[in-house]
Amino acid sequence: MTHTTPGGPLQGIVVVELAAELTAYTGKLLVDLGASVTLVEPAEGSPLRRYEPFLGDRPDPDRSLWWWHYQASKSSVTADLDTADGVARLQQLLAGADVVVEAERPGSLARRGIDETALRAANPRLLWVSISSHGAADPRSQQPSTDLTVLAEAGPVWSCGYDDHALPPVRGGGGQAGNVAAHYAVMSLLVALLAREERGHGQRIDVNAYAAANVTTEFASYTWLVAGETVQRQTGRHAAPRPTLPTQVEAADGRWVNTGPPRRGADFVALAEWLGQLGVADEFDEFVLLQMGAELEHIGMDQMEADDLVGEIFAAGRAAMFFLAGKLSAYDLFVGLQERGMPAGIIYSPDEVAADPHFVARGWVRPVEHPELGRPVGYAGAPITFPATPARPLRPAPRLSDRQ
Repeated sequence: MTHTTPGGPLQGIVVVELAAELTAYTGKLLVDLGASVTLVEPAEGSPLRRYEPFLGDRPDPDRSLWWWHYQASKSSVTADLDTADGVARLQQLLAGADVVVEAERPGSLARRGIDETALRAANPRLLWVSISSHGAADPRSQQPSTDLTVLAEAGPVWSCGYDDHALPPVRGGGGQAGNVAAHYAVMSLLVALLAREERGHGQRIDVNAYAAANVTTEFASYTWLVAGETVQRQTGRHAAPRPTLPTQVEAADGRWVNTGPPRRGADFVALAEWLGQLGVADEFDEFVLLQMGAELEHIGMDQMEADDLVGEIFAAGRAAMFFLAGKLSAYDLFVGLQERGMPAGIIYSPDEVAADPHFVARGWVRPVEHPELGRPVGYAGAPITFPATPARPLRPAPRLSDRQ
């Protein structure tokens, strides 16, 4: 029913996850950190097993790549929670658990005879993590919701897209509503586990996916609440009330890079020195502005609006990045800016991400043996590394025939 494999800071923590889209990444993060995670799914298998894409484009509940990614290293049991036997089995599981993670509509478990209060009373150390679209007390959590509806209502969709507003907004792919909510769930759970060590009892964690997604809009919500202004979508950069300078640049090899603006005096020093090292400082007409920028500690938006010269210095820093892009490959520009303390990101395809030296050095792609295929498959590893308690080896997600 559960597996214990050495490794991971959460080794020994027993988690019961009621399989749902909103719980999947929470369980994945926990199992990657060493917890023992047992999925509870109906006899016919969770509907999540039918999420595309499928290996070889062949629909099969055991070939869903979505399922493989999110459920790797977990175990699975069957329990029909609409029956007395299923409820009894869940109660048995929770009696020995440290954590339960569920995303049922608030009140639906109680209507099936699953009394959360009684379960927590029987197991006082139990930590109950409930994830819903709008929080347990909000009536909107009783309504159907999807990744798209949560992201659209919370604001990220409005903030994402292109300078050309004839194009519609863009929703980030990959189930971001659930993924963002999962991070808040896991952070809260880690704190609750520490609190349990001190207080001796668990508590309930109520995660609001809508609120979690809204936080990712950065200042979009605050711009409206404080200034009554609406941000607008901008290609590859922060949404803002007014258009800002472009940040995406095409490098000499035709590849594209996202760049962050130089704001510190040290950034201008680094750019000026880089141009000199390449022997092209004389070709950059605004070199003197870089030298002036080196004398500034920091450039803020308020300074640029108040002083036209500061605005020109800021623009010169951006122009220097674009000038360098015309001389360098995308990878050399990306690495060079990062080495000099300026944010930049080359626009990669998924396979290029996996092959990047940074990810290779971290061992991020982890081969997992699939006996039914006769070969290993590369999986995305844990996003967090602990040298003293490394993430445990991955194993394939439970197949239908693996369930107990």
